[in-house]
Amino acid sequence: MLGTNFADGKGNITLFASYDHGTGLMSTDQYFTASSDRRGLFSDTRFAGKSSLDNRSTTTPWLGGVVGSPSFFGKVTSNGTAISTASGAFQIQPSTLSGCTISIGNGLCLTNGGLNTALKEDLAAEGTTVIPRLNRVNLFLTGHYDFDDVTAFWEAGYYYAKTHAQQSPIQTLSSIPITVPASNYWNPFGPVTFADGTPNPNRLPGLNIPAAGLPVKIASYSFTDFGPINVDVTNKQFRLLFGLRGEWHGFNWETAGSYSEATVNDVSDNISRTKLNEILALSTPAAYNPFNGGSLATPSVGDGTPSNGTSIDAARQKLVRFDKATLATYDFRLSKKDLVVLPGGDVGFAAGIEARRETQYDNRDARIDGTIDFLDPYTGAAVSDFANLSKNPDTHGTRMVFSAYGELAVPVVSPEMEVPLVRSVNLQLAGRYENYSDFGNIAVPKIAGSWDVVRGFRLRGSWAKSFRAPNLEQVNAQIIARTNTRTDYIFCQADLLKGAIASFTDCANSTVPGAKRRLSVTALRSGNPDLDPERATTWSVGTVIEPPIPDSFGHLTLTADLWNVKQTGLIGIFGEGNALILDYLLRQSGQTNPNVVRAAPTPDDVAAFAGTGLAPAGQVLYVKDQYVNLLPQTVRGLDLNAIYSVRDTGIGDFNVSVNVSHLIKYYQDPSPGIAELLAARAAGKIDKNTVISGGGSLLRQNSRPAWKWSASLNWSLENVSIGAFTQYIGSVEDTSIDSAAAPWVVDGQLTGNLYAEYRFTGALKGASMRFGVRNITNEAPSLAATGYLGTLYSPMGRYWYGNMRYRF
Repeated sequence: MLGTNFADGKGNITLFASYDHGTGLMSTDQYFTASSDRRGLFSDTRFAGKSSLDNRSTTTPWLGGVVGSPSFFGKVTSNGTAISTASGAFQIQPSTLSGCTISIGNGLCLTNGGLNTALKEDLAAEGTTVIPRLNRVNLFLTGHYDFDDVTAFWEAGYYYAKTHAQQSPIQTLSSIPITVPASNYWNPFGPVTFADGTPNPNRLPGLNIPAAGLPVKIASYSFTDFGPINVDVTNKQFRLLFGLRGEWHGFNWETAGSYSEATVNDVSDNISRTKLNEILALSTPAAYNPFNGGSLATPSVGDGTPSNGTSIDAARQKLVRFDKATLATYDFRLSKKDLVVLPGGDVGFAAGIEARRETQYDNRDARIDGTIDFLDPYTGAAVSDFANLSKNPDTHGTRMVFSAYGELAVPVVSPEMEVPLVRSVNLQLAGRYENYSDFGNIAVPKIAGSWDVVRGFRLRGSWAKSFRAPNLEQVNAQIIARTNTRTDYIFCQADLLKGAIASFTDCANSTVPGAKRRLSVTALRSGNPDLDPERATTWSVGTVIEPPIPDSFGHLTLTADLWNVKQTGLIGIFGEGNALILDYLLRQSGQTNPNVVRAAPTPDDVAAFAGTGLAPAGQVLYVKDQYVNLLPQTVRGLDLNAIYSVRDTGIGDFNVSVNVSHLIKYYQDPSPGIAELLAARAAGKIDKNTVISGGGSLLRQNSRPAWKWSASLNWSLENVSIGAFTQYIGSVEDTSIDSAAAPWVVDGQLTGNLYAEYRFTGALKGASMRFGVRNITNEAPSLAATGYLGTLYSPMGRYWYGNMRYRF
C-alpha cells in the first residue's frame, strides 16, 4: 500500500496493490481425484462395486463405428463371418479381450459387441486440472480533495488474471458424428485399390461391401492422441468512479458516476472438422488414423499408438471466445440524521436515485457461431466446424435501469423516556423501486426493528421483500449449448426387461448393441424474454446479549438469529437428465417427450427393444430446454455467534469468536414436470434408481450441510500476533451414488489454520512479516462419488505460506 497527503492535507491519494501466483493442482496430485473409477475408494463399504462410482468415459480412443454413411450398409461379413452388428456397428479392442470377430493387426481386433468395460477411458488418471495455474494482479487507487464546501473523491480499480488449465481430450458428439471417408488409408473397410491404383494394405479380406469401399461413421471416439485440451483464460476488469459530496441546509449529499468493464478471453485447443476431413480423406500413411486403438499396456489410460504428429497438427484449431460486460452508473444520495425530532429522538433519513446501463456481449468463435460452418459431405448438414461442439450463436443484450429508494430510522422509545422494560425501541422503514427497460417495474419494502429490554439485552427482527432480475444472457440468448453426461433410461428399461442387466445401477456398463446408455448429452438451452424476476420474502428474529461485565474482564457479545427466506420465480431449467426420465416414462405408454430429439432407430436399436413391448428408440441427438421461472423455494436457518475480547491483561490482548450456522429447512416445491416424475417413481411407474433433480427437500443433500461452525483465537502482545482458526462442515448425503437405498453419507470435516505475525518498528515501521500453515492436520476432503465435493471442500492439503507487507 502506498499513500500520501498533498495540498496541506486537503487531498489524499492511496494505492493498494497485490500479486498472486498459484501453481495449480492436477487430478493426479491426490488419491481421491487420481482416477475416474472410484470403486476402489468405497471397497470396504456397502457401496463396493457400484457401477455408478465408475465415472470412466465410454467415449474412448478405442473407436466405435458404423460402416456406411449417411445410410447404414447393414451387417458386414469377412469371408462369410459377421464382423459387425446388423446395423454395421463394430468396436475396436485389444485382441486379448473376448468377443473378437477378426484381427486387424498390431494386437487389435474388431468385435460386434459393445465397449468392454476394461476399455473405458480414465480421464482423471491422464491428468486434468483441479485448480488452474494462476497469475493475478489487483490494483486499487482511491483519493479525495477537499474544496471549501465540497469534497471530490475518486476511485480506479484494475484487475488482471490469467489461468491455465488442462481438460480431458476432445470427444465426438453423438448429435454431430464425424465420418471417415472410404479413401482413408487406415480404413479397414476402404477400397480394394486407391484412386492412384495403389493396392490397399489395410482393407480386411473377403468383405461383402463394394470394391470401392465404404465410409465409417464414428459413433464414439476420443482424440486422446491430440493430448489434453489446454485452456488459457485472460480476465481483465477496470472501474472508474468520480464523485462529489457535501452538505446543504443540514443534509449530507453525494453524487457519483462510474464506469466498469470486464472482458474474458478464453482460448482453448480444438479440432477443425474441415481440416480433419482433409487429413481423414488421404490415401497415404499421412492420413489421420482413428483405427489404431489406445494403449495395449494400459487400455484405460492414454493412447500408446498415436497418429503421426503431422496429421495431428494439421487438424488443430484454436477456439477463441470473447466476453464483454459493461456497467455505467450515476447516482445521487441525500441523508439527514435529524430530519424531525420525536420524543424518542432524531429521525434519520436517507434517499437516492440511480440510473445504470448494463451491456453483455458473448462473441463466440467464428467456427461455432455460424460464420464458418462445416458442410458435411455425407449428410449435407451445415454444422459447427469444431469436432466436439454444436453451434452457439453470439448473444448480446442491453438494458437501462432506473431506481429510487428511501429509508427512515425512527427512534420510538429512548432510554431517557424511562419506560419500564423498554430501554429503547428503534424502527427502520425502507423501500426501493426499480424500472427495467426490458421487463418492467418492481417495488419492494423493508421493515426492521430492535427492542432493548434492558441494558445489554436486545430483541430484533426484520421483514423484507427483494428481487433479482434475470441476467441478459437468460433473456437474450438464442441458443446455449451445454454437454453433460446423462443416462438414457429407456434403454436401461429395455435391458432390464430382457434380463441383460440385473438393475438400473448396472445400466452404464451394458454391452448390449445399440445406442449408449450413459452418454454425453447436448442440451440446447434458449433464453426467455418473458422471464419474470426472482422474488424473495425474508424475515428474521433474534437477540443480542452483551452482559454488563467490568471492562477489566473484557467484553462479551452473544447473538442468535432465526431467519427464513421464501423465493418465488427462481430462474432455472428442467434439465436434460429430467427430460430423459420423462421420455422414459412417456415411452412406456406409447408417447414421447418432444424435447428429446433422437435419431431414427438403427437395426441394433430395434434389436435392443425386441420382445420388451417398448417401441424402439434411437440415439439421443440433443435435448431442447428453456430458462423458466420455477416454483417456490423455502430456506430456514439459525445463526449463533459469540465474540469475546479482553485487552491489557499483562500478557497480551485476546480475541475469541465462535460462529455456528444451522440449516433447518431447504425445500423446493417441485415444478409440475418434476412432480409428475416424483409421483411416477413413487407409484413404481419408473425405476427407483432414477436420479430426479430439482424438487422436494434438499436439506443435507450434496452441498447443503445442516451444520457449519467456525472459531478463531487471536493473541497479540506489542509487535507479535499469533492466531488460530478452525472450521467444521457437517455431513451431507451424496445422492448420485444410490438413490434407491439410503445414500452415501459424506462425513463432516474439521480443519485448522495457524499463523504468527511480527510488526517491525523503527526504520522499518510499517513493515510486517507473517508465516502460517493452512489445514495443519493435512485433512483430505471427505469422500464423495466424484472424489470430493468441490462446492464444500478444498482439495488442498497442508501448506505453508509466508508474506511480507509494507505500508508507506
